[in-house]
Amino acid sequence: MEIQATPPPRARRPRPKVVTLTERAAERVREIMAKAEKPYAGLRVGVKNGGCAGQEYILEYADAAAPLDEVVEDKGVTILIEPKAVLFLIGSEIDYETTKLASRFVFHNPNETDACGCGESVTIVPAGAAE
Repeated sequence: MEIQATPPPRARRPRPKVVTLTERAAERVREIMAKAEKPYAGLRVGVKNGGCAGQEYILEYADAAAPLDEVVEDKGVTILIEPKAVLFLIGSEIDYETTKLASRFVFHNPNETDACGCGESVTIVPAGAAE
C-alpha cells in the first residue's frame, strides 16, 4: 500500500481591508483617542437605519472587540466593524474634512446609491447585491 503525502496547505492571500483611513482621518482619530477619558480598544464603525435616506454611519468608542467584529489596523488606528455593517462598508475610505463651518468624518463609500440633501444619511446597497 502506497501512502500519499498530503500537499502543503496553500498560502492564503491577505484579505483587503474593509475600510481604510486617509492620513487626516487617522491623525484625528489618534488625537481623539489620546484625549479620551479612558483607554479604548479602538473606533467602532457601523451602519444603522435612520435619516431621510434610510441609513446613517456610526462612529463611537469601543471598549473591546466583540467576538465577530472585523478588526482593521490602518495607519496606527484600530477600527472595529460590526459584522452586520461589513457588506455595506467594503471598499470605503474614511476621511476627515474641515471647512469654514464644520469639521467631520466623511465616508467615501462605493456602495452608496443615494444621499440626503443635508448629508446626514445615505442609501447603501450591500457589496455584491447590486450586481
